[in-house]
Amino acid sequence: MNFKVLCSDLDGTLLSTKNDVSEFTVSEINRIKENLRIILVSARMPKSMAYLQKRMAIQENPIICYNGALILENDKELSSTMVSSENTELLNTLCQSYQIKLGLYCKDEWCVSETSERVKKEVFNTKANPIFESTEQTIERWGKRNRGPHKIMLMGTKVSMDQITQKLADGFSNYINYYRSNDTLIEIAPKSVSKLSAIKSLLKPNESLDEVIAFGDNYNDIEMLKHVGFGVAVENARKEVKDIAKKVTLSNTEHGVAQFIKDHL
Repeated sequence: MNFKVLCSDLDGTLLSTKNDVSEFTVSEINRIKENLRIILVSARMPKSMAYLQKRMAIQENPIICYNGALILENDKELSSTMVSSENTELLNTLCQSYQIKLGLYCKDEWCVSETSERVKKEVFNTKANPIFESTEQTIERWGKRNRGPHKIMLMGTKVSMDQITQKLADGFSNYINYYRSNDTLIEIAPKSVSKLSAIKSLLKPNESLDEVIAFGDNYNDIEMLKHVGFGVAVENARKEVKDIAKKVTLSNTEHGVAQFIKDHL
């Protein structure tokens, strides 16, 4: 297999644990990085990706953060797309009626109204600490700087997530992309961005989408895996992801991406 670009999701895909890549993965990335550009593509914030870039010694490459809403190269913003403060306020009002909490993300700021088991897990998984303030305060503070969130995380119960999903489809589908991370979480990004659109924007004149190989596990990876030259799902991926992938490798905890690289690249 001959490719020029390798793109990989992080959580549940490249990461063998909740917050790190394995030595096997580091070794395989180091082996191929002179011949392929390695681009990390994630829903994470920049600083929660930078330490992984450093660990694999691929800091010279761009990173795609927040499912494509923010693209950085050496800390320089190549692209930045935010949910408007007006739409964020409307979403917050809707969520309040379902007792759903919001996590708001803008570049390297992560803001939540209170701590919870979910917040503690994210601190551990991403090695980032939140700012504690009310959602209304965050929206107002960012609004004064003409900024909005690159990503919004809805945190609730399975029942509340089931209930609000149709409301999002009815009232917000023209403004946002959303997908269910799990039973109690929904991730929201600006409508105009995706992992695939971000990858396309980073291709050099001598690179084509057919020369991109990508790895993923979740709903937000489907479009990417479907349209690049070769899309690979890890064994622990959702069924819908495995169904559209050209190949399925071992699970993330079995270092599936690294094993595929070793066997085929």
